[in-house]
Amino acid sequence: MFKQLREDIASIIQRDPAARNTWEVITCYPGLQAIVMHSWAQWCWTHGMKWLGRFIAHLARIFTGIEIHPGATIGKRVFIDHGFGVVIGETAVIGDDCTIYQGVTLGGTSLTKGAKRHPTLEQGVIVGAGAKVLGGFTVGAGAKIGSNSVVIKPVPAGATAVGNPAHIVQSNKDKDAEKSSLSFSAYGLSANGDDPISKAFRQLTEHVCSQQEQIENLRAAIQVAGIVCEKSLNEKRIDAEEISQLVD
Repeated sequence: MFKQLREDIASIIQRDPAARNTWEVITCYPGLQAIVMHSWAQWCWTHGMKWLGRFIAHLARIFTGIEIHPGATIGKRVFIDHGFGVVIGETAVIGDDCTIYQGVTLGGTSLTKGAKRHPTLEQGVIVGAGAKVLGGFTVGAGAKIGSNSVVIKPVPAGATAVGNPAHIVQSNKDKDAEKSSLSFSAYGLSANGDDPISKAFRQLTEHVCSQQEQIENLRAAIQVAGIVCEKSLNEKRIDAEEISQLVD
């Protein structure tokens, strides 16, 4: 147990530049605290003390803001960064070296008892802030889930999935896989626009700029024709017929 704890702490210090020392990680990182308390809850759950396991998980949620069902399986060196609002369901499986950011839900889409209802994250998966991974499928090793994405089907190993519903935008089989890996951002702020919300805003801004340019061109054509726009001191009004003639 203490060996596992040392590994988890060392992993956090290595992956988070804000982590300064072991004591700070132990006392100030709710992600680590939630995982430690989950190990207690899971032991109770697997040894027939299910109410006690649920109660420990309940206390962990109050203390850390992270809700992990005691039936969930969590591997080694899993890093829940910030962590507030993270929900991990009963049949979820999280592999070694995964990273989960705040607001993530590993949830289910069915109510069938005893069935595999929650996702499996293989080794090294990164799930960006606010993402929802819903269903009993597998997210392959090394895959990345963009912020605020909603994933409802399997993701291949090494792929990057973004959007709602999520779609694959990059995989290790592509030529630019290395470049994509370096530019991926769990907060949706990467330069290549892998976040659907920032991409939509950029396209909207470009559209507005294009419309403004067309309006200015039309205004210039009207002025060349000797017609003064109403905006220019109402020197001459433009009616629908005159505009139609100019456009033609």
